Amino acid sequence: MRKVTLEEIREMARRAKGGIRKIYLHWTAGNYSQFFEDYHISIDYDGSIYVSTDDLTEVKAHTWRRNTGAIGIAMCCCLDAVAYADGRVDFGSVPPTAPMVDSMAKVVAVLCEELGISVDYYSVMTHAEAADIDGYGPSSTFERWDLLLLPDFPSDEVRNGGDVIRGKAIWFQNHKEQL
Repeated sequence: MRKVTLEEIREMARRAKGGIRKIYLHWTAGNYSQFFEDYHISIDYDGSIYVSTDDLTEVKAHTWRRNTGAIGIAMCCCLDAVAYADGRVDFGSVPPTAPMVDSMAKVVAVLCEELGISVDYYSVMTHAEAADIDGYGPSSTFERWDLLLLPDFPSDEVRNGGDVIRGKAIWFQNHKEQL
């Protein structure tokens, strides 16, 4: 694992242009600073960005049947997280932090800009959203529910995780001085 800047992510994306069609967003269900090779990019508790490869087109094992032509990004968090039948979520003993959420959104903004893909549901999906389509997500077996919900910092209101990240990524694309 190697710590990188957004500018380094930008350069990696330029080299991967044409080879990436999708971005999948995850949490590791582990501890802060616990990195896994299954993801191209990992975000730590303080928003620091780490990569497991120098080639974003490398196939990693992050999303069942969706890894070719896709980048996996994970927040290192959510150990012991639990989703309840009534729609509540307990983010566990290692919850997502505001710097993590903002950093993931910034990474998505930069990747989409450089790769020439839209920041929308069809191009940037949470693992929960992809798993729902593929029959193992929150609407069926609940096997994978990464980022089903997220705190929408700074309000802490819990909302759809994909909407939170995509919304913030679009905001960062429109406010480049904040990247």
